[in-house]
Amino acid sequence: MSLTVLVADDSKLSRRSVIRALPPELETTLFEATNGKEAIDILAQSPVQLVLLDLTMPEVDGVGVLEYLSEQPSSPDVIVISADFQPEKQRTVMSLGAKRFLRKPLDKEELAMTLFELGYL
Repeated sequence: MSLTVLVADDSKLSRRSVIRALPPELETTLFEATNGKEAIDILAQSPVQLVLLDLTMPEVDGVGVLEYLSEQPSSPDVIVISADFQPEKQRTVMSLGAKRFLRKPLDKEELAMTLFELGYL
């Protein structure tokens, strides 16, 4: 069974890095968003199960995406992947429903362990 994943980051290089970090045994259907507004549009139209979300994006930031998801009757799991590792920011995103907060640059083993802990592997 394929896991539907949305990778939302304004940097193409970062999106590619996150996609390459996904474990090869994880069968995925991928969506990509270059900003928070695109992410929200995809989430409104497609049944996404997992969001890999950057915080600093144009139009709508990652916190705005999490706020949108918190208002939905059901929402996907969210793993925030950001270089903005301030404790207050971590508390904010976790209070809005993020499952984990991972630091950029993304460590493949840390992502795999997180996916295992969340039941995807």
